[in-house]
Amino acid sequence: MEPFAAYAAIVLEVAVDKVLDYGISSDQLHAIRPGTKVAVPIRRQLKEGYVIAVKEKADFFPVQPIAKILSENPLISPDLLELARWISRYYCTPLRDIFRMILPPCIRKGMAPKEQLFVMRAKPREELREICIGLREKRPAQAAILDAILPVKKGMLLTELLEASKGSRSTVDSLVKQGHLLIETVRIDRSPLVNEEYFMTKPKILNPEQANALHNIERSLTENNFETHLLFGVTGSGKTEVYLQAIDKALKLNKGSIMLVPEISLTAQTIERFRSRFDEKIAILHHRLSEGERNDEWRKIHCGDAKIVIGARSAIFSPVVNLGLIIVDEEHEQTYKQSDVHPCYQARDVAVMRGKFLNATVILGSATPSLESFFNAKNGKYTLSILTERPEASTLPRVTIVDMRKEFEKAKGLTNFSDLLLTGIEKRHQKGEQTILFLNRRGYHTTLLCQDCQQTVKCAHCDIPMTFHRGENTLSCHLCGYQLAPPPTECPSCRRANPLKFRGVGTEQIERALHAIFPAIRTIRIDADTTRHKGSHQKLLRDFATGKGDLLIGTQMIAKGLHFPEVTLVGVLNSDSGLNIPDFRASENVFQVVTQVSGRSGRGSMPGEVIIQTSLPDNSTIQHAAKQDFLSFYEEEISIRQLFGYPPFSHLAKLVFAGKNPKETEEIANRVREAFCCQLPPTFELNPVIPCGYAKVKDLYRFQFIIRGPAMTGLNDIFQKILSSKIIPKTVRYSIDVNPSSTFF
Repeated sequence: MEPFAAYAAIVLEVAVDKVLDYGISSDQLHAIRPGTKVAVPIRRQLKEGYVIAVKEKADFFPVQPIAKILSENPLISPDLLELARWISRYYCTPLRDIFRMILPPCIRKGMAPKEQLFVMRAKPREELREICIGLREKRPAQAAILDAILPVKKGMLLTELLEASKGSRSTVDSLVKQGHLLIETVRIDRSPLVNEEYFMTKPKILNPEQANALHNIERSLTENNFETHLLFGVTGSGKTEVYLQAIDKALKLNKGSIMLVPEISLTAQTIERFRSRFDEKIAILHHRLSEGERNDEWRKIHCGDAKIVIGARSAIFSPVVNLGLIIVDEEHEQTYKQSDVHPCYQARDVAVMRGKFLNATVILGSATPSLESFFNAKNGKYTLSILTERPEASTLPRVTIVDMRKEFEKAKGLTNFSDLLLTGIEKRHQKGEQTILFLNRRGYHTTLLCQDCQQTVKCAHCDIPMTFHRGENTLSCHLCGYQLAPPPTECPSCRRANPLKFRGVGTEQIERALHAIFPAIRTIRIDADTTRHKGSHQKLLRDFATGKGDLLIGTQMIAKGLHFPEVTLVGVLNSDSGLNIPDFRASENVFQVVTQVSGRSGRGSMPGEVIIQTSLPDNSTIQHAAKQDFLSFYEEEISIRQLFGYPPFSHLAKLVFAGKNPKETEEIANRVREAFCCQLPPTFELNPVIPCGYAKVKDLYRFQFIIRGPAMTGLNDIFQKILSSKIIPKTVRYSIDVNPSSTFF
């Protein structure tokens, strides 16, 4: 065999964790670069993979040739390849899994763009009109086709033309043969923004704090310096306007931008603001897109047609041409952390690393920054800009904490609403203003309890109580989707008849109770039950924004980023429930949620009010959130973190093991823990193996242990050694989560 012109290091899509070398022939050399997709022989079959390097010598012999080149241009850009290597090392995940995440399924499968036939006039309109008159009696079907196409400016899609004229394809073909019409193939854009119209807006005048923040951002953009900016601004302080003007500066420098938002519910309002400011093509990426829509959006970004990308966490892997600016809005949000599949990456941290590899500018924005980000800003790792004022006439809302223990005494039992909240809702309704109620529990009742044996009705496949949904008359598991319909009347544990009672409150019950108290109030509910269908988020939010609802009830989906100027009252129900979770981030999460949802009030010219209902009115986290006093909360919480050695003063990794046999699963977890004990330096600490917070999910028993240390570098090498020793059988699944968002669940 003749010698190869060069060699390619290739990562296969199949479960082969090693990088393999293949030969590049001289006629392939010009077309193969890092990031190119190829087909190569392995075990007498052709398998697909990605070139990660081109080199002069192979690392082992014999070497087989590359069979096919499957992409004209590299699908993975050089900076994304570098980022993939970093993610693989840091999050202990094989490169093939990283590529599977970076490239959407539609791109990996080679989905073609959608094409349709477009019909145009081949002759001037006046000449065709005369021809049409001549055909009307002899060829009425042909005349109908011409009648349909004559009024339009350029032409029509063939499908639209046939529908409008009630004609057939053969009639159109006859007109083409006669030289009256032309047919050509056109590419159809399935972008969710096609045919959407927006009123164009102009940049607003910035206040001094906003102008200073923008100046710092523009400086690093212009100088092509990697710099991470933490934009810490109270809710409603105009962070979005700073983002918009920063993107405008990036566009003037011919740089692309990525804007990450934490929730799909925020995407609609963000798109509206961005489309009304920029004529440039904007691409949207989130999990509710169809495969065709995602394919078209990705290709627009890859070829440079779209310079601005808006999307959820996976949008950080967009192949933006000349990427110069990355914005992570609401950077503290847990939705930026992927925990269910490998790699368990944190999109905020990945954004910072991608910016570093590209010498790009990164903006992290939040009214309640994560403690890690604020710690980095205080220590000079990030550039800190603080916005303390709301622009124009809007001011921070007045906040009242209501002690629900006293309300229970007054009501002589449990109640969902304090007198103050009900009075406030009625007052807003009479004035024509709007109210938001926040409760982070969906469903009608959260548990079904046996009064005899005190056991709750749990999912048959998971170790959690099932939630009652009154609209469907079902008990539902929110982990695996298992349902009981109708709910049982006999206790599954003690088999006694009719001692079952519903307990706990969800958004569905709140909506029903409000209809009973205020029949005239129009409510809109936004939670996972009301937003199952595509486009439902946008429709419900648009309805509320246009005044079709007086009161919005919702879960965490409505807690951040949304801007409704007519909302003057926010009620936070059961604000302290998250404080009972045994997790070091519990206080931080509660502070962030309460502060964020409070910030939805008083964003227009009318003063806002927030009512926080709690059974722990003296809790310092609730007190700080009521005052929107992040700095005091930070000082208190950071001292606790330092005392106990939690992040940002250490790094964590959570190893979770799941299997059908609880004894075997726990034993394997202990065996892996012992292997780590032998190989980790003495500066690391390993917690004992314990059941996870969700101890059983989808018939699998789950155990975990936590590794804590000064840094996670080198953890991947140790983990790969342990895996290669085959101490984890195929009957036990494992996952490793570096810097987990929760150490409990």
